Amino acid sequence: MVTGLLSMMFSIIQRDSTIAEFVILLCFIMSFICSVFMLPRIMIISKRKRLYDDPNARKCHSAAISRLGGLVFIPSVLIAFSFSTAFFFFISFPLNSTLAGNALQELLFLLTGSLFLYLVGVKDDLIGVRYRKKFIAQFFVAALFPMAGLYINNLYGLFGVYEIPVLIGIPFTIVLVVFVTNAINLIDGIDGLAGGMALVAFITFGILYILKGEWIYSMLAFAFVGCLLPFLYYNVFGSAFRGSKLFMGDSGSLSLGYMLSFFAVKYVMYIPGEGMDGYCLIIPFSLLFVPVFDALRVMVVRAFQGHPLFLADRNHIHHKCLDAGLNHLQATCLLIGYAIVMLIVNIGLFRIFNLNILFILNMLVAICINYLLDIRIRYIRKVHDFDFSGVSVPEIKE
Repeated sequence: MVTGLLSMMFSIIQRDSTIAEFVILLCFIMSFICSVFMLPRIMIISKRKRLYDDPNARKCHSAAISRLGGLVFIPSVLIAFSFSTAFFFFISFPLNSTLAGNALQELLFLLTGSLFLYLVGVKDDLIGVRYRKKFIAQFFVAALFPMAGLYINNLYGLFGVYEIPVLIGIPFTIVLVVFVTNAINLIDGIDGLAGGMALVAFITFGILYILKGEWIYSMLAFAFVGCLLPFLYYNVFGSAFRGSKLFMGDSGSLSLGYMLSFFAVKYVMYIPGEGMDGYCLIIPFSLLFVPVFDALRVMVVRAFQGHPLFLADRNHIHHKCLDAGLNHLQATCLLIGYAIVMLIVNIGLFRIFNLNILFILNMLVAICINYLLDIRIRYIRKVHDFDFSGVSVPEIKE
């Protein structure tokens, strides 16, 4: 009797898992189709209304390119996610367990914050928004996380810190969400970089939530994967001179940064009784390390040089890669590959070293990479600035 009961339970779990994976695939496909449908129409509107990002001395493109590609992200995700969730109920899938606890509250606050920040980004792409107003909007939407019961309450031994009091964890989470959101925005400087890194992160989070059985969050992650793939095609392989190239703009980068912040905070948050350990911190840390470290490094350099912290310059790591002789695609592949390798290595080394040693190793590697790029840039500039007028060239005899 016990064997029969266990067999029946296993078959139900297996059936539910298969249905959930099918609906996750449906969510991905719907988001992909919505993005494919909307992106060409955005290019047509951009051409008719001349809604372009014009090149200048700091930017890395030489032709006017539409910056409205990110307009498709939130609409595509919401259409796909809403339909797929409704389909779950339609087929009588037991979503009540998935939406138990604070899950529904989290999703509603996330929807509110993402839509608000998306609209701020749209306004910035169309007519511009002062950075102070953008910061106010970002702090507002970041404050929705603690209202939904989400905040970082444990560092799992990093810097010797384990449990974090509520009065410290909530403001720390708000500041971190704002910083990560801006870090993704700042790394969006060359073709495919921000979108590619976000793609890797969303795929990773999607798989992690499948393994945890939290289908609703996996659907959300793969909905972003679906809308990012068509965008990356136009962003990386599109031609500016034929009008088939797109940037994501602030509407896209702010939305991606906010969503990645949500997944990171949720995955890190310690829940008693779930057997959580340092892996919950090391995975989001690895996925977001490249943009977060780069933003922090640039701000520290500006502070030491006495420059305004929010003054745009060409000191970001993707600018360094270009100045070191790489093209856009090579720089993007290098930095995304670096993030993937770091994720794999950190997961592999976690059982050997503790979080503090891994943190120091990651910082040292990042500093060394920036130092090597600086050496390469100085060498190239030295060669280009060398005066060959006084160099005697041996005569070639015929």
